Amino acid sequence: MGNPFDLTGRKALVTGGATGIGEGIALALAAAGADVALTYRSHAPQETIAKIEGLDREAAAVQADFIGMTESSAEDVIRFATDALGGLDILVNNAGIIHREESTDMPLDDWRRVLSVNLDSVWLLSQAAGKRMVAQGAGKIVIVSSVLGSQGGLRVPAYVSSKHAVLGLTKALCNEWASMGVNVNAIAPGYTATDNTQALRDDPDRSKALLDRIPAGRFAEPSEIAGAAVFLASDAASYCHGSCVTVDGGWLAR
Repeated sequence: MGNPFDLTGRKALVTGGATGIGEGIALALAAAGADVALTYRSHAPQETIAKIEGLDREAAAVQADFIGMTESSAEDVIRFATDALGGLDILVNNAGIIHREESTDMPLDDWRRVLSVNLDSVWLLSQAAGKRMVAQGAGKIVIVSSVLGSQGGLRVPAYVSSKHAVLGLTKALCNEWASMGVNVNAIAPGYTATDNTQALRDDPDRSKALLDRIPAGRFAEPSEIAGAAVFLASDAASYCHGSCVTVDGGWLAR
């Protein structure tokens, strides 16, 4: 029996793969044997590309803004990855943004901007990739949600709504595509040392309150979220459909 976690020969696309959790996932997929394409918005991808190529894997990157994504622009992203790598076996919907503000003050434009990136783009990219995967009879789609997909959070109503929504989308797509050889699953990271949590980590009181609740006593590193993505993208997760793997240092257990 071969290694069920081996991704040799697989072709993967990771959105937001040049930084944070996305970079951690992209590098872990490459280390497991996959060729990896990634999207980026403003963070230069050259360093991540070099790391992937240093693992003797093919790498490619395309700049994409997921605010206001359309069916056409989603198709362009999927086509880029497919053409650059020679196929597409794995899609990791990781790209996301957060907006912190009192709910009484939050402008509709900011609400829509967060939902556009965190929900609309996930749907559009999953749809575009899913068409290909259903046609080829195989594929893995991994959607990055959050522990706030199970909670209400503080001052992040749009983010929380989007992360609840993508868990529902995970289940909906699973119900349609599982019998066609396509696995659709999610990851719920806890508080991780990324740009999205920088403001929280820089606030001594808020940081202490968070750390006091996390049984592990620390924020995660992006690489610690990546193992769940490798698992869900591999043959080891062949019977995982519509599930969510929580990687939170015990946050939700507290």
